[in-house]
Amino acid sequence: MRKYWYIFKSELMSSLQYVFNMFSRMISYILMMFIFMNLWKYIYSDPDELINNYSVGQMIWYVIMTEWIYFSTRGRNFCNKIINDVRSGNLVYNMNKPYSYVNYLLASHLGEMSLTFVVFGFVGAGLGAIFIGEFPTLIGGEFLAVLLTTILAIVISTLLVIFIGLFSFIIEDSTPFYWLYSKLMLMFGTLFPIEFFPKWAQGVLNYSPVYASSYGPAKLFVAFDWGNFGKIILAQMIYLIIGYVLCLLVYRKGVKRLNANGG
Repeated sequence: MRKYWYIFKSELMSSLQYVFNMFSRMISYILMMFIFMNLWKYIYSDPDELINNYSVGQMIWYVIMTEWIYFSTRGRNFCNKIINDVRSGNLVYNMNKPYSYVNYLLASHLGEMSLTFVVFGFVGAGLGAIFIGEFPTLIGGEFLAVLLTTILAIVISTLLVIFIGLFSFIIEDSTPFYWLYSKLMLMFGTLFPIEFFPKWAQGVLNYSPVYASSYGPAKLFVAFDWGNFGKIILAQMIYLIIGYVLCLLVYRKGVKRLNANGG
């Protein structure tokens, strides 16, 4: 476990050397938030109006939370890195190291994006305070509960991206799969809460990765409920296990194919 903690810290320290790159992404984040905040203010003609039991303030905070998770994960760059390592053979250098390659990817990426996660969190909070003027009321351990589910959501998202990237072992280039995954997450997990979709779609989405990696933490933040917290944590634990096992399986299958083809 210490070696993965060391990898995490090394990537975190390395990210501090490239702060300027983070600011360029921050501009995109702020522009995206500005567009959607104004869009939802326009849709809610009456500030006291409720749409699917969401007020305008709750909708804006919901989008802030989901975009925070989406931008912090930096899935496209991470997935491309894994795909390039698989196609170029660079991962062979890591395969011979005394650690699990899947664990290495997880620890290194979480360390790399930790600074972005913290900074974008403050930026999102500032934007929400400017546009809405007030924060959702969280008392006692509710804030820590929301923070826990948010961190777990990012870990789950990271595992899903690792799985898609490692799928290049099998189909050579899994970029189209990531494109499809990112668009589905953007539509069903970032821009709109699950309650905004038809009943039949809600039933599917409540059991999908969207629930655990995007909707859950944002829903708790805007309308906290301990009962929902228990359901979300349970779903996140299940998806953590499923995501990790899938990553290990596709990696081991890929290694076997490499060995069968002569490395």
